Amino acid sequence: MPRIPLRRSFDIIKLAYHGCNNRPFFHIVLLKNISKRNAPPIEMLGTYDPMPNMFNEKLVSLDVDRIKFHLASGAALSKPVEKLLGLSGLLPVHPMSYITAKRNRQKQEAQAESQAQPAEDGKSEES
Repeated sequence: MPRIPLRRSFDIIKLAYHGCNNRPFFHIVLLKNISKRNAPPIEMLGTYDPMPNMFNEKLVSLDVDRIKFHLASGAALSKPVEKLLGLSGLLPVHPMSYITAKRNRQKQEAQAESQAQPAEDGKSEES
């Protein structure tokens, strides 16, 4: 007779998607690992607005005391929440944040080079 693996459930802190297609908004919630993304949460721990406002800021609000409590009691974190908490200073910075920053710098440098190159070509032809 085949063995059926037991599904152990545990608490996990993850992002619950709210908003619409062009305007995402996330709640940082505590759920069981086997529940769906938008299932009713055990507890809401914060919010995250990934769309920059007029000051080019992405807004995050965290209930730090409750997050620390649930982490101490053994709750796991999803990768996006781990990155957010690392950037907020609550946890060490996630390694993927460094990789993303490096890729963004390289992309900006490449764009700056491509914009500077046609300007230099135009100057050399005029001389």
